[in-house]
Amino acid sequence: MTSQRRLLLIKHSLPAPIRGIDAHQWSLSDEGRRRCELLAERIRPYTPTAIFTSQEPKAQETAEIVGRVLSVSVEPFAGLHEHDRTGVPWLGQDQFDAAIRSLFDHAEELVFGRETAEQARARFSDAIDSILDGHPTGNIAIVAHGTVISLYLAAKTGIDPFPMWQRLGLPAFVVLAFPVYQRIEVVESI
Repeated sequence: MTSQRRLLLIKHSLPAPIRGIDAHQWSLSDEGRRRCELLAERIRPYTPTAIFTSQEPKAQETAEIVGRVLSVSVEPFAGLHEHDRTGVPWLGQDQFDAAIRSLFDHAEELVFGRETAEQARARFSDAIDSILDGHPTGNIAIVAHGTVISLYLAAKTGIDPFPMWQRLGLPAFVVLAFPVYQRIEVVESI
């Protein structure tokens, strides 16, 4: 067993989108809930000692199912939510992809939603730092969202965030060795 801790960044499972309702309010679909059980088994070897989650329903539900399967406590944590896109109208996949690409390409500018990519990354990073500072031992799992996870990974590992964002399925996870932020494993889809 290595002395380095593991940080598991988990993208929530498959939601049930509802046109006209902001994505941050969506819950999981039946298939999404089923995938959470598979996700739990897939991360079991990393023996997370705590699971922290975005307060968005689809992330909380993902965390709760995984926590129940693994008998690990789950704690909602402020700051882990997705890039703020409140009020953005429903976009087709091509339009949405283009908006995300623009967000990543213009990280300091407000080009999509209510916060810049840099603001979202800083908020998410601050939340993770608080979690890790408050829990100095054990492997930590964080259930969050594709955009902020990709921004965080870009800042910590130097990857291009857009291809990572495209690769992360529902659910997916990335394991980092902490505190060196070396990528140990990327599971693109469960």
